[in-house]
Amino acid sequence: MGKLRPESVEWLASGHAERSRVFQNLPLFLWALLNCALGLSAQGPGEWTPWVSWTRCSSSCGRGVSVRSRRCLRLPGEQPCWGDSHEYRLCQLPDCPPGAVPFRDLQCALYNDRPVLGTQRTYQWVPFYGAPSQCDLNCLAEGHTFYHSFGRVLDGTACSPGAHGVCVAGRCLSAGCDGLLGSGALEDRCGRCGGANDSCLFVQRVFRDAGAFAGYWNVTLIPEGARHIRVAHRSRNHLALMGGDGRYVLNGDWAVSPPGTYEAAGTHVVYTRDPGPEETLRAAGPTSADLLLQVLLQEPNPGIEFEFWLPRERYSPFQARAQALGWPLRQPQPREVEPQPPAAPAVTPAQTPPLTPAFQARVLGRHRQAQETRYEVRIQLVYKNRTPLRAHEYVWAPGRCPCPLLAPHRDYLLAVQRLVSPDGTQDRLLLPHAGYARPWSPAEDSRIRLTALRCPV
Repeated sequence: MGKLRPESVEWLASGHAERSRVFQNLPLFLWALLNCALGLSAQGPGEWTPWVSWTRCSSSCGRGVSVRSRRCLRLPGEQPCWGDSHEYRLCQLPDCPPGAVPFRDLQCALYNDRPVLGTQRTYQWVPFYGAPSQCDLNCLAEGHTFYHSFGRVLDGTACSPGAHGVCVAGRCLSAGCDGLLGSGALEDRCGRCGGANDSCLFVQRVFRDAGAFAGYWNVTLIPEGARHIRVAHRSRNHLALMGGDGRYVLNGDWAVSPPGTYEAAGTHVVYTRDPGPEETLRAAGPTSADLLLQVLLQEPNPGIEFEFWLPRERYSPFQARAQALGWPLRQPQPREVEPQPPAAPAVTPAQTPPLTPAFQARVLGRHRQAQETRYEVRIQLVYKNRTPLRAHEYVWAPGRCPCPLLAPHRDYLLAVQRLVSPDGTQDRLLLPHAGYARPWSPAEDSRIRLTALRCPV
């Protein structure tokens, strides 16, 4: 027998491998052919490849943009992949040295001394910020009254001087709390990016104690880790804030501080005082140390509202410390307080009729807490009410099950009980098992409007 030439062997081996691949992919080939012949489309979208690594920052100093990408793999007839093929994030490098030319100025300067506009004339170009699109490279001809757009600015260029947004693919985007541009991710009240307010608790109380003479009275301890702090009252008294070292942050030692922003416990405290007279304290937090809230009493206390959000693990220690703190007088200087008007006869809590607000609300979320369910709602419309309601409230349903069960993101008509403890430290909207909770509809709306007219109190 004759021998096969080497090139013949190589050809046979290649052909054999090719036939093997054909037979190996035959089911996929037949399936695609059948789909094409029958005019059918595959169900569902394609699949993404893994993200590639983030690119280097678009800037060598200051703030820039980094990007990563992925590809969509899909068979004939499959839908496109869901989601974006590119993600952008901010990258922060050390600040640029003094005198460094801004990024947009550099891009305009690239066209200096170059013929543009179809003539041989040349110009010196500087950024122009009065054009409609912030992410176009709009440059003004120095010494002239016209500007020219040279297309888009490079990714990572600031939308405008001092702005937080940066230009990416011709759009002005801001970074979410996850650092991704255009993600829209926000921190919840607990400080968690994209959270659902379930890792912290909301503390909301009214301090109603009134002393017999003037001085500094303890209102509450604001513990370490508190966020979204708000304190407000309307009287001629003054709020005072003391740090953990025993030094006053504001309104200490019988001296009234001017309104403004004060630094305390790692956060900025905004102090306002209106002629009303109304005083407020606000701080975003989180606090890095304990703060003591006090009131400098000059007249009977009509009530001081305070609220903040606290991590769950810090709530029990806060309760214990607040109870141990009590309400002792810090500086018992013998100064007279204006006399109180005669008080009405005392009524026991059991005899105090609860208030019954009726309103339309959208349920934003619910949380199981001990033997109760707490609903976070946004007030849409108030039908009947004798006490103020805020735009966002909490409605509590007692019992082992969330009864009635309110679905998030739906509107309801609610008639609840407002219960205030005798000492004024708890103020709650309570929805009992047999309470009025109906999905909103035009018929229900008419019914509750008629009821509110007949029973205005």
